[in-house]
Amino acid sequence: MRSVPLVVGLTLGVAVVAVPAFAQSGHGHQHSGAPEAQAHRRVDAMQKEFDQVVADGRGFGLAFAADQNGYPGPLHVLELKDALGLTPDQEARVRALYQAMLADARPRAARLAAAEARLRAVFATGTADKAAVSAAVADTEAARAALRLAHLGAHLETRDLLTEAQRRSYQQLRWGPPSRP
Repeated sequence: MRSVPLVVGLTLGVAVVAVPAFAQSGHGHQHSGAPEAQAHRRVDAMQKEFDQVVADGRGFGLAFAADQNGYPGPLHVLELKDALGLTPDQEARVRALYQAMLADARPRAARLAAAEARLRAVFATGTADKAAVSAAVADTEAARAALRLAHLGAHLETRDLLTEAQRRSYQQLRWGPPSRP
């Protein structure tokens, strides 16, 4: 359950760091560029998947810090409702919270997508300078922060709907046994 977002997130992170370093290294000889092109296509595909998931209102790791540290998200609680032993009232409340989070997150996600498009356009139009890039990045990161807050807020509220025993069970089911220092 936890492996898909984690693997995709880690893969995207590694690809974003590794691809530029690989492309710049040159490896001491000339080659066709095919490996770099394939890597760029994989990163592009992952970025498109991220964009689609976020546009749908889902978090795709935006609330990972909360989920990993005892603040479960509503979607995952619903996925684990039987294992957690949710009461019908809890399930209804978590479901309502999830729907409210989606309704809040989708317009915020649209603002993030528009801000990202504006940032790309600054470069695509050849008008990039320090001021234009700074403004576009500030706009993009403000939109990302607003979206992330929508997801983190849902995690805060979800936690309050669960008993302490359900929170412990969730943590065990999603993240395994606690690690020892």
